This record gives sequence, C-alpha cells and structure tokens, in this order.
Amino acid sequence: MRNALELSYLVPLFPLIGFLIIGLGRRYLSKPLTGVIGNGVILLSFLMSIWIFFQVKEGNSGVVDYFNFISAGSLKIPFSLQIDALSSLFLLIITGVGFLIHVYSASYMHHESKEHFARYFSYLNLFVFSMLLLVMGGNFVILFIGWEGVGLCSYLLIGYWFKNTEYNYAARKAFVMNRIGDLAFLIAIFMIIAKVGSVDFSAVFSAEGLQKLSPSVTLITLLLFIGATGKSAQIPLYTWLPDAMAGPTPVSALIHAATMVTAGIYMIARSNVLYSLSEVTSNIVAYIGLGTALLAATIALKQNDIKKVLAYSTVSQLGYMFLALGVGAYTAAVFHVMTHAFFKALLFLGSGSVIHAMGGEQDIRNMGGLSKKLKWTFFTFTIGCIAIAGIPPFSGFFSKDAILLSAFEKNPVMYAIALFTALLTAFYMFRLLFVTFTGKFRGTHEQAHHLHESPALMTIPLIILAVLSIVGGFVNIPVVFIKDGESLTEFLSPVIAKHGGHEVSHSTEYLLMGLSTVLIVGTIVFAWFRFKNFQPREEKGLGKVLENKWYVDELYEKVIVAPLNRFAGFLNDIFERYIIDGVVNGVGRAVNYGSRQLRLLQSGQVGSYVLLMVLSILVLLLYQFFIRK
Repeated sequence: MRNALELSYLVPLFPLIGFLIIGLGRRYLSKPLTGVIGNGVILLSFLMSIWIFFQVKEGNSGVVDYFNFISAGSLKIPFSLQIDALSSLFLLIITGVGFLIHVYSASYMHHESKEHFARYFSYLNLFVFSMLLLVMGGNFVILFIGWEGVGLCSYLLIGYWFKNTEYNYAARKAFVMNRIGDLAFLIAIFMIIAKVGSVDFSAVFSAEGLQKLSPSVTLITLLLFIGATGKSAQIPLYTWLPDAMAGPTPVSALIHAATMVTAGIYMIARSNVLYSLSEVTSNIVAYIGLGTALLAATIALKQNDIKKVLAYSTVSQLGYMFLALGVGAYTAAVFHVMTHAFFKALLFLGSGSVIHAMGGEQDIRNMGGLSKKLKWTFFTFTIGCIAIAGIPPFSGFFSKDAILLSAFEKNPVMYAIALFTALLTAFYMFRLLFVTFTGKFRGTHEQAHHLHESPALMTIPLIILAVLSIVGGFVNIPVVFIKDGESLTEFLSPVIAKHGGHEVSHSTEYLLMGLSTVLIVGTIVFAWFRFKNFQPREEKGLGKVLENKWYVDELYEKVIVAPLNRFAGFLNDIFERYIIDGVVNGVGRAVNYGSRQLRLLQSGQVGSYVLLMVLSILVLLLYQFFIRK
C-alpha cells in the first residue's frame, strides 16, 4: 500500500505533463495528436484515482511529504499530499467527469485552428491539474496553490476567445471577484499560522490545534467562508458565474460541474471540525446558502439563454450544498456535489449539443421542436432534468432529500423555503426542456436545414453521464429504504463525523419524501401545460425584473464600480496631477532653473574669475578669523 500513497503524485502529474507537452508543442502537434494526449493524461489520472479509491476503501490512507516546501524559522510547510476518503472521492469526480468533458471537447472544438485547439486543451489539462492539487493538498498552503491555479485557469478559459472584448470582460470579472474571496482565505491561513504554528490539516484539526484556535475560530471560519463564496459563487460574490458562460460550452461544464465551483464546498467539508465549533458561522453559511439558492432559482425562471439558465441553476444548487454545510450535514453536501457533477455536466454538454446543432444559437426562444432531430440529446437532457428536479429514483432525489431532511431537522421554516426552491428548480428546468425540444421550430430556415444530431464523441459522454445521473444516488441510499444504506456516509466517516442522527421518525421521513415528490411532479405537469405551445412574448413587471436578474449587476455598478471609478478619477486628476506630478515636475524645474543660474558663473571673462577668486579668499579669511574662533 505504500506504493499507492507514494505514487499518488502521479494523479496530478499526468495532467501537468499534458499541459507542458501540448502547450510547448502547440505549433507542431496535429489536432488528433493533441486530442489523444489531452484525453490520455486525464484517463491515466482517472485509472490511478480508481486504484487509490479502492485502496482507501480497504482502510489505507495517509499523508505523504515529498519535500520541504517552505522553511522560515520554526515554521515548516512541506509539499504534502493527503489521501483519504474525502480526497479520493473528489479525485474520481474530477478525473471521471473531467475525462468525459475532454472527450466531448475533441469533437466540439474541432473547428478551431491547430494552435488554438492545442491552447484550449493545454488550459483544460492545467485546470484539472490545479483542481487535483487543491483536493489532494495535505495542508492549507498546497490547497491554496491549487485554489489559485483554478482561478487562473478559469480566467484563461472564460476568455478563450480573447478577440471578443465582452468575453475578456467576463474573464476579468471572474478573476477580480475570486481575488476578493482569495484575500480572505489568505488572511485566514495567516491567522492559522499565527495561532497554531502549522498549516498541516493533522496539526490544525488536532485537539491541541483546535484549543489554540478556539478564541478565534469564528473569525477564521468566516474568512474561510468568504473565500468559499468567491469560488463557489454565493451571495454576494456570485455574479461572475453566469458571465462565465462566455467560454466554450465544455468549459462551462468543467467549471460548473466537476471542478472550480465545488472548491469551496470541499474546503469547508475538509474543515468541518472547525465549523462545528462555531455555531455563528454555521448559521451564516446556512442562511447565505439558502438565500443564494432561492435568489438564483428566481432569476433562472426568466432567462432565455440556454447556458444562462443552467448557470443560475448551478448557483442555486451550490446554495443547497452550503445550506447542508451550514446545518452540519457535510456528507449530504458532498453527496450533492457528486450527483450534481453527473447531471449538471450532462445538462451543459447537452446544451452544447443543441448549440452545435443550431449553428451557435443560444436563445431558447429561437428553438423548439428539436426532439425530432436531436433524439439522443433530447433523451439524455430529459434524464438530466428529471435528476436535478429530484424525482425518485434518479440521483438528484437522494442527495436533495438528504439536504431537505437535514434542513427540516434544523428549522422547518428553512425546510419550507428549500422545498419551494426545489419546486422552482423543477419549473425552470422543464421550462427549458419544453421550450427547447417541444412545439414548433421557431428558428430560421437555414438553422432548420442545419439541424442534426451530434457526432459519437459528443453523444457517448452524454449517455454515460445520463446513466450516472440515474444510478448515482444509490451510493448513499437512505436507511429507510435499505437497512445497510448510506454507504457513502460510512465511507466518509473517518474524515467527516456522522450527522448527529435523524431526529425525525421514518414515517415523517417518508412523508417528507412523498410531499416533495408529489409537489415536484405537479410542478412539472404545470410547466408542460404552460410551455408545450410556447410563443415568445415581452416580459413585464416582475418578469422583467427577473429577466434582468433583479438588477444586481446594475446595483453593483452604481454602488461599487461607479464610486470606485470616481475615486480613481479624483486620484488621477487631483492627487496624481497636482501632488505626485507636481513634486516630480517641481524637482525637475528646480534643477533646470538652478542649472541655468549656475552656468552664469562660467562667463569666460577673466576679470570675473579674478573677482570671484578675491571674494572667495575674503570669505575664507572672514570664516577663519571671526566665525571659526
């Protein structure tokens, strides 16, 4: 087993090698060879991850220190990787779903030139490497390196089509908003170093480490949570995620499903011992998550861009995960991360198949009736919608039910809001499905002529993800169905303590499941009658507000961006021009004026030189006889 731990570094190393080979050889590699290398390294990482996962299941886990990364006085920070239940599960999600997205990308991006195709795959490989480093890091510093890496890669991939200024703005927005959260995360790490003298998880989460952190645990956990709100798009740092749709569709799937947005969930789940000590922070996490879930769901109701609907859906589902973290159901949050990776990757890749067939069109108002031409896409997309809506026995039902049950145990009002949000989810997802795939085609004649099913490299990943979206929930089936259920909870128990036991009876749990299922099915039926014969119309009133996303971006522009621009203008016009430039230019003018005066001493007239010499001698004599005495 020592070999499995010692060789764990190969999991992130393979994508890094792929990045270097493709990036450095982008001018020389053919597109097929680039695809083989880019996909092959992720496949190797996935196979290694499977091996590690089964080794961990047998009870073999640990931390491997490879070399001393930072040494400053008594502070020693090793480059270490931690292999345990939590990291091994995330390895499977990242490499498994990531591999399917890579395969899909080979076909979706085939129209790109050889160099741009290679650039795209090099960025994808670097993205996966960074995320793997994040979840495998044995201390907060290595985790933070991966954390920053995925932020950089998201910037590169969102702005992949860099000749489009709007896309560059979206990439910059993602980068800046993530930096806000990252600063808070960095301050938390400094505080942990100051208190504990180490950033190793084993030291920080030990009894001695927790005792040292106890007076500041609320502040530290709040700072960590602010970091998580940036990466995982929670109020108020969520607005970058919908704009991230500027990147290619497979990038959206990678960012929104298996990698970047789950980083905050992973970090808090990893730090669950700290959060369990602070009820204040936990409550803040729960309410922010619940608020984000509801807000994003309402916005998704009136979006018409197929990718924007899915983007706000991701924000909403992330809110569910934070709700679970806040009420102490860490395993439920991780479970939903896994099922969400399946059905959200499926939905994004399905939307890419639709966009591919529509020749780049993303407005669902110009679609309709696509089920006749895109049969596999329609079938798999429907499965994704059923899974995210939470209908049994699809994967989303089990993970969402675990979160709803935990919310009910914490606060029935919280449960009611979460359930209402689940109904909104079912409504806007089936609105998307019915408007896109049913009714009459509303596009142009040219688009109708172009309609065709996607090639096998795109449809096969959809089918695999559809299967996972159906069966994925059974890994943690509740004990009310199977006596030996909740195997995922058992698997994660060495890292995440079990949620404090169900406070509700099995009959109540059955009742809650039945209630949510009936309401969701009723919502879907309502959506069918509402959108089966959809005709575009202009939104008014509240619909207009939701279509414009509650005007949050406009609010940020007026309250934050515009004042900062005015302050910057003030600094430029007043402080820089009259103070900074005044001092610098004043020194220059003084030197210039002094030089002009001094040059008069060199007149070329001998009489003047003799006079100056005599005056100088007199001055020296006066100094010697009068002043010096």
